Amino acid sequence: MSDELNLPDYPADTTVRSETVTIDAPASVVWEVLTDLPNYGRWNPFCIGADSTLEIGDPINMTLLNYTMPGQTAPNVEYICAKIPNRLISWELLDNPIWPYPARRDQIIEAIGPDRCRYWSTDAFFGDNGIHVMRFCGPWVKRAFDDSALALKARAEAIHAARTAAA
Repeated sequence: MSDELNLPDYPADTTVRSETVTIDAPASVVWEVLTDLPNYGRWNPFCIGADSTLEIGDPINMTLLNYTMPGQTAPNVEYICAKIPNRLISWELLDNPIWPYPARRDQIIEAIGPDRCRYWSTDAFFGDNGIHVMRFCGPWVKRAFDDSALALKARAEAIHAARTAAA
């Protein structure tokens, strides 16, 4: 799947990968949930707020729960760098002398039937500080992405089930 999406080949020692979840809903429903930024706070346990046009190069302003300091939030701004409807949404933090921690998050949807798909995400840390970021943040980022994947599954399946029952 990754080759078809032309994703970079990320180094394993500086990349977090979420659990792969199988979702009993079409890829289009998962895409709908992922791109419905105003409702992130209703389902996403990690990214509780997000705002963006989702156009390539535009910012995505996020409010993240701080997994290292329970109850606290942190603002985060990254930039949309890839988008393939129903398959991939990616954003990145570019290298900056003031904040030298470049990274890229990819969220991948793989259709495995008309009403089923798989989802996983990665976060790759780059540059001279990539290995240090991974050592410090890797475990809690993994937990946050696993939590988000499971919550996305629940949200998409609930939406799909409601629509199927109403049809």
